[in-house]
Amino acid sequence: MLLTLASLLVLVVLVFFYRLFRRSTIAHIKGPSSPSFLFGHERALEIQNEVGDLEFKWQRDYGPTWRIAGNFGSDILMTADPKALHHVLQKSGYNYVRRVSQNQLGKIMTGPGIVTSDGPDHHRHRKIMTPAFGTAHLRSFVPTFQHFANKLSEKWKAQLPNDGEMEVMVNKWVSRVTLDIIGEAAFDYDYGALNEGDSSALCKAYDNIFKDMGHNPSFLFALVRATWDYLPQIVLDAFRYIPADPFTRLRSLNDFFFDYGKQILREQRAAINAGACKDSKDIMSILIKANASEDPKTRLSDAELMAEMFTLTLAGHESTAASLTFLFYELARHPEYQDRMRDEIRQLRADVTARGDDAFNPDDLDSLTVTMNAIKETFRYHSIVQYLSRVAAKDDVIPLMHPVTSTKGETVKEVPIRAGQVVITAFSGYHRLTDVWGDDADVWNPDRWTRPDMGKQTNVGVFANLMTFSGGIRGCIGYKFTILEMQAIVVEFIENFRFSPPAEQVVIKRAPAGAIMVPMIAGKEELNVAMPLRISLAHK
Repeated sequence: MLLTLASLLVLVVLVFFYRLFRRSTIAHIKGPSSPSFLFGHERALEIQNEVGDLEFKWQRDYGPTWRIAGNFGSDILMTADPKALHHVLQKSGYNYVRRVSQNQLGKIMTGPGIVTSDGPDHHRHRKIMTPAFGTAHLRSFVPTFQHFANKLSEKWKAQLPNDGEMEVMVNKWVSRVTLDIIGEAAFDYDYGALNEGDSSALCKAYDNIFKDMGHNPSFLFALVRATWDYLPQIVLDAFRYIPADPFTRLRSLNDFFFDYGKQILREQRAAINAGACKDSKDIMSILIKANASEDPKTRLSDAELMAEMFTLTLAGHESTAASLTFLFYELARHPEYQDRMRDEIRQLRADVTARGDDAFNPDDLDSLTVTMNAIKETFRYHSIVQYLSRVAAKDDVIPLMHPVTSTKGETVKEVPIRAGQVVITAFSGYHRLTDVWGDDADVWNPDRWTRPDMGKQTNVGVFANLMTFSGGIRGCIGYKFTILEMQAIVVEFIENFRFSPPAEQVVIKRAPAGAIMVPMIAGKEELNVAMPLRISLAHK
């Protein structure tokens, strides 16, 4: 331990002198004064009470682009400016690489997959995975989404007491349904989350994973992680074996899922080799076939395929479940809008029944504009991914849509940066820009999406000019899957149930968990991630 602390001290001193002689090119950008040489504002962002307590204030004080202090006295450019986001993530995506200190935990948990790769390696992953995420193919999963949504709906109906109302932890239930969906759609595999509930080993393994990864990190862990940007990969890899959380937690989850992954991969390959998967439409079957047709030099290794499976399972259910959780929370707080959604769904149900169909098809789901506006607005108002950190691979100039005033009173329309400069793309901040979203940007209001010019002032992201799924070459490859899945689940639940606030008055806070946001009950953080809501049958 003493040797480790001594090594950290030496590294800190070396970094200090490096900073001293390397002049910052963003020193003229206004920003808050640093509270700490060791951590700057980085740890403050992670331990703030609610997402937005700091960054929304900074945005009001300095404009959409500002400077904050980073680890070891460094300067970080933080921006919510639409033009800057487009430049960093879309126009020059591969020139801004993942930050090591933010990426290493992902590597420990998922392995060498698409989410943790960069440059040509990322391009190789994306090229092989793309055939499995075509629009027509993903739309064919809608019956699967509806099946599992209906399965949970029937479970809730069976559990409702005689008075017709009960309180549920919505976050846990939607996490189970999305886990079962990703198992079936991605791997043709039954995870059994809805059937097994709290006894499901897989559910237990994933429970509170984002919170365990990044909520209120300890001083020592924050200090250790701050050094990762300066360490060689061989040293970074050794951190996986540290016998302390969060390393133990992530390693345990990775090892646990590895057993599932081996079995799924073995069964999928055997079926493909036997010709039994000729018509299989699950994502993994298509991925394995696409990988086999690649040049052997560019094929994904088994370790990389396993990492893709882990990534699909985690991102395909936890982030979607978080967005659904916040959506039902808002609908419970806005019963009048919930009623409008239900009326829209029931009118469509009558039309579908009249034409002789039993279920909504993808076009039907897309026609539900009141429902889709609620989904879009939840993506905007509750940014599950608050921000992403990127590092400039070479000198560059970042243009701004909204000029800011420098420390000398000059107007800044673009920001020159050097290779190695850290840039934080503030998604939650962008989603609150009044110039883009209107004067009521700090209010959950789905009707803003009926305004003719809503979101058209910008060109960012892969969906509705939102940064929910990031953008450009590193944008979420499965975003269409998520949207269709959410449409199917929301329609099933709103058609059948009414969501209301819990009987006990609680305050839900949007808690930071690293760069992710999770719901927690203020004053009852020991319950971990939690969203209690009352449900009752929505009578016709």
